[in-house]
Amino acid sequence: MKLEVIVQNRQEAIEAQKLGADRLELVSAMKEGGLTPSYGTIKQVLENVEIPVQIMVRPHSYNFFYTEADVEVIVEDVKAIRELGGNRIVFGALNQDGTVNESMLKEVINQFPEIDITFHRAFDEVTSQEEAYRTLCNYPTNVKRILTSGGKPNCMEGKEQLRNLVKLEQGIGGPVIMPGSGLTPENIQEIKQTTEATEFHFGKSVRVEQSFANGFDGGSVDGVLRVLKGI
Repeated sequence: MKLEVIVQNRQEAIEAQKLGADRLELVSAMKEGGLTPSYGTIKQVLENVEIPVQIMVRPHSYNFFYTEADVEVIVEDVKAIRELGGNRIVFGALNQDGTVNESMLKEVINQFPEIDITFHRAFDEVTSQEEAYRTLCNYPTNVKRILTSGGKPNCMEGKEQLRNLVKLEQGIGGPVIMPGSGLTPENIQEIKQTTEATEFHFGKSVRVEQSFANGFDGGSVDGVLRVLKGI
């Protein structure tokens, strides 16, 4: 069982590592759903923690459709991440028909063949999650996990679909299904049991007053870890 938490800067990354998080998702602009962090922030975080850091690569929050100009920005951002020693990104792109934009995914992978990708919640806006999952299975070396709430606003509403996706993962050995959105210390036990997922993504529910403006609530993080690790 792995716990991934959202962090926004060096201080939060260090704190999350001390509290026992297994992996970090580094983002900026959480009010817009998370965008690419600055070069300086990425550098500071990578230099100060030992646990894996998945770095959001998302140039805007309007949608998950990207122009060629957007692709150029994405490639430059990933290049900067690689130069700083990072090799993990959170990325996703769709076509207008609600399918995975494979050409864009291939472009990123071809330029950065060692990159570790979490396909983010663009996955919750595809026409068919089963079809999209099978598409992402074509990139086993790079697409390691999918962050999703089962196509619903949160994991409680999407828990049955999350279970179906985990069954698909178990059946064909594709990317790890990682539930995220609306997970709390109070519902993690139910989500864990229902979905049988092995990795979970937490945001504001493990922070003081459930706000990204505040740091982590140690008791909340500990409570989640106790459920996940069976302590």
